Amino acid sequence: MTEKFIPLIDVRQHQQTIAIPNTLSAPNGSLMDSFSRPLHDLRISVTDRCNFRCVYCMPKEIFDKDYQYLPHKSLLSFEEITRVAAIFLTHGVKKIRLTGGEPLLRKNIEDLIAMLAQLRTVDGKMPDLSLTTNGSLLAKKAYDLKKAGLKRVTVSLDSLDDAIFKRMNDVDFEVSDVLKGIEAAHAAGLGPIKINMVVKAGVNDHEIINMARYFKDTPHILRFIEYMDVGASNHWQHNEVITSEEIVQRLNDAGIPLQQLPANYDSETAQRWQHLDGKGELGFISSVSKAFCQDCSRARLSTEGKLYTCLFATNGHDLRALLRSDEQYADLSIASVIASIWRSRTDRYSELRSTQTSNHVVTGKKIEMSYIGG
Repeated sequence: MTEKFIPLIDVRQHQQTIAIPNTLSAPNGSLMDSFSRPLHDLRISVTDRCNFRCVYCMPKEIFDKDYQYLPHKSLLSFEEITRVAAIFLTHGVKKIRLTGGEPLLRKNIEDLIAMLAQLRTVDGKMPDLSLTTNGSLLAKKAYDLKKAGLKRVTVSLDSLDDAIFKRMNDVDFEVSDVLKGIEAAHAAGLGPIKINMVVKAGVNDHEIINMARYFKDTPHILRFIEYMDVGASNHWQHNEVITSEEIVQRLNDAGIPLQQLPANYDSETAQRWQHLDGKGELGFISSVSKAFCQDCSRARLSTEGKLYTCLFATNGHDLRALLRSDEQYADLSIASVIASIWRSRTDRYSELRSTQTSNHVVTGKKIEMSYIGG
């Protein structure tokens, strides 16, 4: 049998050696990178497993039955995740989002949420806890997630057409079950619920109008996401991108006029719009056509404890090694490491991509979305 090359394995093992700074300094609640971008958001991947095989994220030809996922002992424990999250909060993080893979596949995820809900930001508030899910298990878990302290959920839904949706998730999962999960989350108070639609040319772009009409009279926020070049397994090509500007034009041409809304905060990734009659908020995430690197305030923690400072990163910083070291490093040492990494951050992949004529501007293997979370 011919051995299959899987880019993700190479990247998971690629990490930068971490050194404890000679001088330790206590966090002051405000941390800036080299472009004066603050650290306000932490996205934590709790599992590298998913029960979908979406063509743009975990295509079946790579993530097949023989694919070797990380062993459980390699994953950060709930206690380790909570410890790291608490340290990030001392640097000014206000929002924590749990991702995957599919985070609801992590056993007893409600216990982790309850632990995180006990943490406090530098101004004494509970962090804004949210979770991104494909919705497959949401109907069963929505109430318990809310009870544990989760505030909001974002649900990935790329089509309302069953045939298209099944073709995209590639595991024959029905749209109706995701919609039931959304209803359960709304009933449990996990809102406002955001519905993420990744738009890929020739695959589901003809569903844009149906999605806009379906969610118009609901309290949910539909967000259109430009198909991105995350990782290497989805074989991204620029001609597969439908830009936000084109989506707005398509909606207008279909008799669905929109008006733009102001941003909620400076580093918000989605441009906010609503229907002209004031109903139904929509978001447009234009990471290909209109890079928002200059306001990016997000750090990402992988399933096995590597810190990434960009969604398109090639290298991670192994915080797990510090957490499990025989040296038993104090929180101050780990906080100083995080501060050193963030202060030296220069990432602006999307801005650089937009100035290039070729599809790719990063050499080496970019980390996969299924490993680091979206």
